[in-house]
Amino acid sequence: MKKTVIDLLLLENKQLNKDNFLLKLQSPVPVSDIFPGQFVNVEIKDAQEIFLRRPFSVLDVDYQAQTITLLVKILGRGSKKLTEAQPGVQISTILPLGKSFTLPEKDDHILLIGGGSGVAPMLFLAKLCGLDPENVHVLIGARSITDHIDIEEYKPFGNFYFTTEDGSLGEKGYVTNHPVFTNKLNEFTKIYTCGPDLMMKAIGRIALENKLFCEVSLENMMACGFGVCLCCVEDTKAGHKCVCTDGPVFNVNDLKW
Repeated sequence: MKKTVIDLLLLENKQLNKDNFLLKLQSPVPVSDIFPGQFVNVEIKDAQEIFLRRPFSVLDVDYQAQTITLLVKILGRGSKKLTEAQPGVQISTILPLGKSFTLPEKDDHILLIGGGSGVAPMLFLAKLCGLDPENVHVLIGARSITDHIDIEEYKPFGNFYFTTEDGSLGEKGYVTNHPVFTNKLNEFTKIYTCGPDLMMKAIGRIALENKLFCEVSLENMMACGFGVCLCCVEDTKAGHKCVCTDGPVFNVNDLKW
């Protein structure tokens, strides 16, 4: 589908943990052209002090039911206001925005690494990639067990690993310290990641050193979604690029990392 402004019906607003909410939205038109890595700009209604739309990664799409699921983490007044929306309201959105991840080939063995809200496109990609689950490995990091979201419905699509900074779930430490990353990196043909900037840069540099295909989904401040405001500019080897239009997905080989 072409980039468009469209009202979506809020079907479900589910709190996953202290700060994360799942919003399921019904589209009146087919959503067959929305893929992992793309995002949606959402208008925050009934909040006069909030002028700009907020960008949210797509967690899932049901192409037959024409529903889009967003993962919303409370980071400020806008996201908090959105998590208070009640099912049945219409929410104005602009979608689909940005470029998606490159889908893997049938013989690929992939590692998906998500941190914070960056877990959303990783789960979506694991579900959509079409690979044998044995060839899909998903590594998710968070500060504590209370920051992790339930990924039960995605478990059939791959092998899952967890890290927490306090050791309350999975390995203690960062995703880059997990054995699947430190000891089995040469088993993967492609790496995909989304999350905090420092995490992605660390993963990207290691991928470059090992000459591994690696795509990252940047989380620069994206205000307009059209490449007009220039708030999300990233310095690349081809010059300055707008993350909202030229990304958010970039190959690490193209970035000045």
